[in-house]
Amino acid sequence: MNEDHVDIKTPEFVSIQFQIAGLGSRSAAFIIDQLLLMVVNILSLIVLFFVLDGMSTMEFFMVGNSLPIAITIIALFLVNWGYFFACEFFSGGRTLGKKLMGIRVIQENGHSITLLSSFIRNLLRIIDSLPTAYFLAIIMVFFHSKHKRLGDIVAGTIVVHERKAKRKKKQSPLENEIDNRGLSKDDIIIDEWTLKSLGMKEWKLVSTYASRFLQIPLAERDQLTIQIAELLFPKIGLDAVEKTTSKLENTLLVLYLILKEEWEFEL
Repeated sequence: MNEDHVDIKTPEFVSIQFQIAGLGSRSAAFIIDQLLLMVVNILSLIVLFFVLDGMSTMEFFMVGNSLPIAITIIALFLVNWGYFFACEFFSGGRTLGKKLMGIRVIQENGHSITLLSSFIRNLLRIIDSLPTAYFLAIIMVFFHSKHKRLGDIVAGTIVVHERKAKRKKKQSPLENEIDNRGLSKDDIIIDEWTLKSLGMKEWKLVSTYASRFLQIPLAERDQLTIQIAELLFPKIGLDAVEKTTSKLENTLLVLYLILKEEWEFEL
C-alpha cells in the first residue's frame, strides 16, 4: 500500500497518471454487485425450482433426476461469473458496483480492458475467493503496491478511480463551433468493438485536428480534413469518398466528441 497513484506509459509513449482504487472502494463495489447477484440468484432458483418440468420438491432432489440440478448449477455459474465478465468488457471496465463507486478496470498500458483480459481476470475469481469470502483477494489487494489481486496480476489489469472530464465555465470557440453546427456524439453510431480498436494514437490525431480546427487557414484545413478522414474513416467503417469537405469536418468533429469521453481526463 505504498502507492496511491501510478503513472502509466502507453504504447504511444504518452504518460497518464491514475489514482489506484484501494481495498475500501473495491470492497464496497463488490458488496453492491453481490447484493444485486443475490437477488438475481434467488429469482433464478425460484424460477428453476417451480417452472422446470413442473417438478415437485421431492422430484427435484431425486438422485436419479440430476438434470434440473445440473441446469441450476450451470445457470448460477453463468450469472455470477458472466455478470463480471460481460459488464467489465462491454461497460468500459465497470460493473454496477464499480460505476457507483467511481472505479473501473483498465489495462496496465492505460487502454480499455480487452476480451481476453476480462475473461482471465474473472476466471481467476475462483482462486481469489479461496479459502472463503475472497480472503486471498483481500490479502493481496491490501499488501500489493498497486492493490492487485491474482486475477489482475495474471490478466495485466489494474483498478483505478474514474477520472472526470474537465468542466469549463465558458465554452471554448471549438465547442461553440460544434454547437453552431448542431453536432453531437450521437450523430455517429460506432459499435463497441470498433470503438475499442481506436487507441491513444487515434485520439491524439483527432484531438490535434480539433484543437487546430479554427486556427489554420481554410485551404490548409480542407487538405488536413481529407487526409485525416482517409486515414481514420476506414477504421470506423465509413467511406470518405464523394463526401463534401463540410461533411468530412462534421464527422471528424463528432468522432472527437466520442473519443473525448474516453481519453480527455483529469484527476
